[in-house]
Amino acid sequence: MADCRLRMGTDLFAHVWDPVVLAALTVGPRRRRALRAQIGGISDKALTEALNRLIANGLLEKRSYAEAPPRVDYALTPLGQTFAGGPMRALADWVLRHGDELFEAQQRMRPAHAHL
Repeated sequence: MADCRLRMGTDLFAHVWDPVVLAALTVGPRRRRALRAQIGGISDKALTEALNRLIANGLLEKRSYAEAPPRVDYALTPLGQTFAGGPMRALADWVLRHGDELFEAQQRMRPAHAHL
C-alpha cells in the first residue's frame, strides 16, 4: 500500500508550499522573483525546495532563455495544469463550501490541546 498511486497523489499535497506555488502559476509562467512576490511569506529556501519537488514530479517546467542577462521562468506542464484544474480546484471548491465548519472544528479542539 505504501507505493500505491493514491499515496503518490496525496503526497502532492504533503508540502505546505507546493499547492501554493502551483496556484500562483495557474495565471501563467513567472520568473522566480515575481513568483516569490506573488506568493508572499515564503522563504527563498522553501521556494527552491518547492520548485525542485514540483519539477521532479513533472508538474512544473523550468524554462531558460539565452538572453543577456539570462532569464529563467517556471510554468505548469500539461500534467501540472490537470492537477491544478482537477484535485486542487476540487479542494478549493470544498474549502469554499466547508471552510467555516473546518475552522470551527479546529477552534473547538485548540483549547483541549493548549496545555501541551
